[in-house]
Amino acid sequence: MAMNAVARETVFALRRQIAKIEGTLPERLQAPAAAPLDADANAIAKPDLTPGADLTIVRRGKAAALPDAFLPIGVERLDAALSGGLPKAALSEIHGLETRDAGAVAGFALSLTSLILKQAQGLPVLWIGTTEIFREAGFPYAGGLHASFGIEPGQLLFSEAPRLLDALWVAEEAARMTALAAVILEIRGNPQRLDLTATRRLHARAISAGRPVFLLRQAAEPEPTAAPVRLIVSPAPAVPRATVAGPLAGSIGRPAFTITIGKSRTALPGQFTLEWNPDERAFDERRGEEKRTQRTENPVPVVSLSRGRKDPAAAPGAVLAFPAVGGSPTARDQPSPGQRATHLGPRRAG
Repeated sequence: MAMNAVARETVFALRRQIAKIEGTLPERLQAPAAAPLDADANAIAKPDLTPGADLTIVRRGKAAALPDAFLPIGVERLDAALSGGLPKAALSEIHGLETRDAGAVAGFALSLTSLILKQAQGLPVLWIGTTEIFREAGFPYAGGLHASFGIEPGQLLFSEAPRLLDALWVAEEAARMTALAAVILEIRGNPQRLDLTATRRLHARAISAGRPVFLLRQAAEPEPTAAPVRLIVSPAPAVPRATVAGPLAGSIGRPAFTITIGKSRTALPGQFTLEWNPDERAFDERRGEEKRTQRTENPVPVVSLSRGRKDPAAAPGAVLAFPAVGGSPTARDQPSPGQRATHLGPRRAG
């Protein structure tokens, strides 16, 4: 019995050590947020399965996740799937499957930055990238930062590195700083230097500083990383603007994003369509009915009508049958004796 107890304690210690390295938790239970926990290190809080109970993540003997450990995205279903939102002190991946999705990925990252700056007043955000990615995707427009996201140009700092190695070094040094509200690292593709070890260092520094680090990956394939959450972002079609009289035909509404949970230790894969409200600085979810309406009903014609014509094009005439290629000609198809000489004669140029 004593040997079994020692073996169990050894397994628990190894699990805690692995969880500390990966940034995960050995146990996840449902319990009220204010429920007192037993002082015994081996005690586990009894789950509260009553409807409406708060979801609190606990580790053996103590609470492992504080109520403000997550950044709520503001969409109830997505936040519930992510156990409260994106972790504030962790590395989170935001993927764009194609290079043309760089605008949607950057817009979603700026939306998250706007939510972070609401809580971290006065602290700037550092955006790090290589010369290649900034040349391909461009920089955010300073005028649009304030109009669409409420971000002052002085709150968003940029660091352009000539090489990926330099960008990783800047990101690791910035991730340990508490003077920044968040760190954004944008790269392209699947470079060999951004391996599991490099992401572990970024994740460990984010945990130590208590700040989020967002890894934006443009045109990249999913691969093993230390980030506990990976979101795949792509642009969604915008719906017409809503007015008192109904949708305004031919208009372009709020920016929309299709968010797919590609990796999460607390959620199953799922897909959500979010709209960013630039006036409220918040996300709204577009449900399936609106997406079906937008997909099936398009008031704009595909091809414009012809102009400058009195009548439409004439109907096609009778269809003529020609002999098959390679077939033997019939007597009816042969030229007459009077036409044969002209038919075989040389062609005159003038």
